[in-house]
Amino acid sequence: MDEPVCLIDTGSEGKLCVQESALQILQQIQEPVVVVAVVGLYRTGKSYLMNRLAGKQTGFALGSTVESKTKGIWMWCVSHPTKAGTTLVLLDTEGLGDVNKGDSKHDTKIFSLAVLLSSTLVLNSRGTIDNRAIEELQYVTELTEYIKVKSSDEDEDDSEFVKFFPSFIWAVRDFTLEHKINGKYVTEDQYLDYALKLKPGTSRTVKEFNLPRECIRNYFPSRKCFTFPFPTNPENVSCLESLDPADLSLDFQKVSDNFCKFIFDRSEVKKLKDGHTVTGRVLGQLVKTFVDTISSGEVPFLENAVIAMAMIENEAAVKEGLQVYKSGMEKLKDSFPLELKDVSSEHQRLSSLATQSFMKRSFKDNEGIFMKCLEEDINKLFDGYLCQNEEASKKRCENLLSSLSAPMTEKRKKGFYARSGGYVLFSQDLENIVKEYKIQANKGVKAEDTLEEFLKQKCVDSNAILQADKKLTEKEKKIMEEREKTVLLAQEINAKEQKQQQLEEKMEAERKSNEERMRQMKVKMDEEIRLQREEAKRAMDSKLREQADLLEKGFKEKADRMTKEMEDFRRKNKEEEMKSDQLFKNMMKKMNKRHDENMKLMMRQHSEQMKAIMSMPRPKSDSSSLLLCLLLAGLAGGGSGLGSCPCSC
Repeated sequence: MDEPVCLIDTGSEGKLCVQESALQILQQIQEPVVVVAVVGLYRTGKSYLMNRLAGKQTGFALGSTVESKTKGIWMWCVSHPTKAGTTLVLLDTEGLGDVNKGDSKHDTKIFSLAVLLSSTLVLNSRGTIDNRAIEELQYVTELTEYIKVKSSDEDEDDSEFVKFFPSFIWAVRDFTLEHKINGKYVTEDQYLDYALKLKPGTSRTVKEFNLPRECIRNYFPSRKCFTFPFPTNPENVSCLESLDPADLSLDFQKVSDNFCKFIFDRSEVKKLKDGHTVTGRVLGQLVKTFVDTISSGEVPFLENAVIAMAMIENEAAVKEGLQVYKSGMEKLKDSFPLELKDVSSEHQRLSSLATQSFMKRSFKDNEGIFMKCLEEDINKLFDGYLCQNEEASKKRCENLLSSLSAPMTEKRKKGFYARSGGYVLFSQDLENIVKEYKIQANKGVKAEDTLEEFLKQKCVDSNAILQADKKLTEKEKKIMEEREKTVLLAQEINAKEQKQQQLEEKMEAERKSNEERMRQMKVKMDEEIRLQREEAKRAMDSKLREQADLLEKGFKEKADRMTKEMEDFRRKNKEEEMKSDQLFKNMMKKMNKRHDENMKLMMRQHSEQMKAIMSMPRPKSDSSSLLLCLLLAGLAGGGSGLGSCPCSC
């Protein structure tokens, strides 16, 4: 994007609405996103920091009056400067505390959306982090009114926020104090921790003092602070975006550079509950879901939002997987007809690629519903391509036999065989046709079936020529009729054996495809469990740090309460992990059951075909070689050797 666009607008009545043009931009971003949102009081220079992160001097509007310049939430998507294959999404929010707003809860909604959508939240303020600055941040204490984790737990507290909330950066602008506490120099982070220090006691005043500080300490998994000195002379501040870097304070430039470097290096990719990576496309869906929910007066539940995202993404993942499979098979179709093993081999390869594509985009398909849908749709497509391959094979074989038999057809029309000894001539020509047909390549799966049908058709002509041949005795004609029946039987056996072999190849393809699906599903299961554990560990590490700090500062009672809270937290995480593991096992069990049912069906077909072949009266020798030798057996000697066969079969 060359410049920012409005993502969430504030209507004339103060109602939030999403801009479709901005959603379309996000829809095109298929790669992971790092989302940095800035919040703070209006006219504190939030937009300048975001322009710096975008690598530009201008972009987000910088106002030079006491009026709030940015309305709603504006978005700027740029390539991440240090993380290849990642997009940096910058969100500049409407200034908080503008007295001209009618809705007293409007600021809290904006603040809540910034928290819900970002992976790093930057709080921008001026002066110092004193009690007044923290009191002005009452929005953080109202987050529980606009954000819930689960809809099923009415008594849910905010202890799980730390698992899903962004990292927190406090940017203090126009900072003029020394970094000293009690006469000792401290770091910027130590300064922030000091500002968030709790007071002992249980009075109402103490509780009100501690509440916003406890929210910041408990909700966000990490905290960071940057203190910016004045950027330039006061008279130049209103035109900050047009100033040459040489006109800016060196100290200000140094802090700005450190701030940008920290964001680029340390801000993580946005993730959903259970660690699923958010792409631009998913972020757009989240924006719409959260804004629609908040605008309707409802409370957004993180778990419900994830389920809704999963439904949308999983449906799209099925379509993507099918497209991968279909596009590959369409290319293969240009080579039809092919042998079944060649079609099955490509089917297995493309089925594996389709599953990979599905796995990459899908998440929380705990019941395996969408995986089953993909599997069934691929199998339907496969059956369709098998039919098309059979049709192509049949057409090629029919055209081939028509071409090879054209001279014989012409002879028959001219009465060439309607004479004494005509049957021998007809049989010789038919043998040559079959021999030539047999050596032709690329006939495909219908080679034997089509030949069987061809011989049945020629049997009518053969019988008519045989009966009209005055050179043969009635006894010899009977022998020839029996031999023709044997020829047809041999070819019928050939056709059935080919079908049997093809069914075995299809069974093997199904077995291998299922093994590959199960392997990929196991990898997916392990990855989701790993992400779940990482998410829980990050939250637990944050809680342990907070507990250690409470103990150090003498808040033993609060630290003890945190011990109970962490025990509950561990228990819930363990239960969720066990639940996820069981869901995956059940899904794989269902997949194996479907596979077993398919294999049983094919085994039943295999058994029935085998019984049909075994029940047929079989010639004494191999049916393929017998087919040719029977055609002219005993005829080469002009009828004198009708009782013998050239190959002694």
